[in-house]
Amino acid sequence: MAEPVQLYDGGVYLLDGTTIVPEKQAAGLAGDRALSTPEAAREGTIAHGILAAHNTSGSMDHLKLRFDALASHDITYVGVIQTAKASGMTEFPVPYVLTNCHNTLCAVGGTINEDDHVFGLSAAKKYGGIFVPPHIAVIHQYMREMQAGCGKMILGTDSHTRYGALGTMAIGEGGGELVKQLLCDTYDVAYPRVVAVYLKGAPVPGVGPQDIALAIIRAVFDCGYVKNAVMEFVGPGVSSMPTDYRNGVDVMTTETTCLTSIWRTDEDTRAFLAEHGRANDYRELNPVSVAYYDGCVEVDLAAVRPMIALPFHPSNAFTIDELNANMVDILSEVEQRAAEVGGGHASLSLLDKIRPDGRLQVQQGVIAGCSGGNFTNVMQAARALRGKTCGNGEFALSVYPSSQPVFLELAGNGAALELMQAGAIVRTAFCGPCFGAGDTPANNGLSIRHTTRNFPNREGSKPGAGQLAGVALMDARSIAATAAAGGVLTAATDLPAETWDEHVAYHFDASAYEHRVYQGFGRGDAEGELVYGPNIKDWPEMEPLAANILLRVASKIMDDVTTTDELIPSGETSSYRSNPLGLAEFTLSRRDPDYVGRAKAVAELERERLAGGDGAAPAVPSALAPVFDALSAVGAPGAERASEVEVGSMIYAVKPGDGSAREQAASCQRVLGGLANITREYATKRYRSNVMNWGMVPFQMEGEPNFEVGDYVYVPGIRSALDGAMDTIPAWVVRANGKVEQIELFVADMTAEERAIVKAGCLINYNRDRAR
Repeated sequence: MAEPVQLYDGGVYLLDGTTIVPEKQAAGLAGDRALSTPEAAREGTIAHGILAAHNTSGSMDHLKLRFDALASHDITYVGVIQTAKASGMTEFPVPYVLTNCHNTLCAVGGTINEDDHVFGLSAAKKYGGIFVPPHIAVIHQYMREMQAGCGKMILGTDSHTRYGALGTMAIGEGGGELVKQLLCDTYDVAYPRVVAVYLKGAPVPGVGPQDIALAIIRAVFDCGYVKNAVMEFVGPGVSSMPTDYRNGVDVMTTETTCLTSIWRTDEDTRAFLAEHGRANDYRELNPVSVAYYDGCVEVDLAAVRPMIALPFHPSNAFTIDELNANMVDILSEVEQRAAEVGGGHASLSLLDKIRPDGRLQVQQGVIAGCSGGNFTNVMQAARALRGKTCGNGEFALSVYPSSQPVFLELAGNGAALELMQAGAIVRTAFCGPCFGAGDTPANNGLSIRHTTRNFPNREGSKPGAGQLAGVALMDARSIAATAAAGGVLTAATDLPAETWDEHVAYHFDASAYEHRVYQGFGRGDAEGELVYGPNIKDWPEMEPLAANILLRVASKIMDDVTTTDELIPSGETSSYRSNPLGLAEFTLSRRDPDYVGRAKAVAELERERLAGGDGAAPAVPSALAPVFDALSAVGAPGAERASEVEVGSMIYAVKPGDGSAREQAASCQRVLGGLANITREYATKRYRSNVMNWGMVPFQMEGEPNFEVGDYVYVPGIRSALDGAMDTIPAWVVRANGKVEQIELFVADMTAEERAIVKAGCLINYNRDRAR
């Protein structure tokens, strides 16, 4: 069978929403239709219309966007509110939803999780927010049900902020970007590439949204085809899928590294919004008769087959048939990668999970969160398990409906009963299995999950402690088919086609929200008090960027990609998200456990410099005297004024930032005294934005780094460089043996505001300076 996903080489025109014309063939197009220039036809996309409606800059080349609503969960909202408060916020200017679906069940640290929730409710009352208590809904399901609508834009502090299937362009970013919106500032970005995702045909019975998503991710991730672009879903195949099914595809677009997504809408979209009491939020969205896209991903839905993304990335995807046909070779490759992840402390064996009959035995199944816990996914799982059993052996299945309204419907129509009768454990709405705070497998276990990610150790294992497990992503339908086989890997299409019916009836019962969600938008109490638990700490003071900086290399990571999970682990660390210095102790703990100690040692040098000598003026720490002597000997500018050079730590990584939007991946480096990253490239815009919002310089360099951990990189005139072109920034490497070598760094384009934020030392300082 041909590959279901095809990538076009270059731009395309889309005519009447149904005909793709590659740009290189457009000049010879027969007929009387005159194709406009790509520049003009770009305005025919759905994305252009929504971006134009939210842009305040007056230029579509350089967007300054204001959003209709904001969303954060309990890993991030305390930091966002603390930052905005320190920056002068007095009220939430747009609906801001605070959900409690991430650290809800983390039992580390005594009372501190619930203390965060109490703080969140007090903030919603004081500033006029919407507070969704624990167990009521995962963040993205609540936003789908209550906030998303056609033509809207929503910004969230979770990377999977995606509501494109409901006609909403939603973006996941770090907390700094939400702070800007809370202060009525803008989200600044160059006009993005817009790539068509042209869907044709219809999925065959048993193929679910995760299968479609994994097929797309496999095709586009490694080549960066949609990196930082808008994915615009068009074509007749859109209407072959119910809206809830589309939601399941859409949320996974984050794993392609795109910026955001948008879908054409239809009567099924209208019906979804109407069922949720928001018919007025519907309008038809379609590209105009001639629209130009910067690329095209063509998906034959009928050719997609059940997929499995093996450890340790959603792009490591195969059809289940491919895996079964080449099991030894494929699993051997995963074991080799696992050896790297284990770092010599732990290993993962998969070949021993091949049964004598040649099939694969797995130990755990999980259907959860914003991707797996949707109503239609859980309904299909219940259909597959009706009258069957998961068995009483090592395999176990957990199901987390994505919201209380979804759970209510599953309870009312009997699906929850059928799941529990089959041996599945049905739990409340929680995101834990997606990021390592729930259902952590046993050591050497293999878990199949309809969740969002399977990054190394994201499920909660700790290689440094001799623990390593693996997660494979699959659709709920195939997970249920596997559960019905007692944990023997089984594709959903192996069950009779009549098992599946995607067009299932759903009644939205809003009572759980009406009775428990605090709706405070527009009625904040400025005199109200924020309630602080003992673990909620203010951000430490951060210095403005000096004219010259000396960076000590605190970590050097040469992996192809470094995820945000590696930069700051998820899981039990979530309990400390409201304590910047407490959380920073976990930075790179699973990837480079010695990093924190190295960074602290550099921070101590800077404290020594600022403490100065007898006259209290800054002084050169004695440990750095040989470094500046070496720099002076080669004539490095500014080295003679060594006491004025700011000292900080630096991380080198080839391509950091794939994964979560969590700002702590950058802020933890900063509170430990970090001044910069040096990279070959940044995996995502959101991580680079976090680096800048926390006052660190986002350096890049060509080729291999010629420095090691413990070496110094001296960058003179950095403040002046940030006022210029930044394409060539001279720097000097000082090695441990005293040898000095000049190198060239550069910084990709930054907005005027981003340059000012980095020079101020962080977003908080920048906003304080503006208020004076």
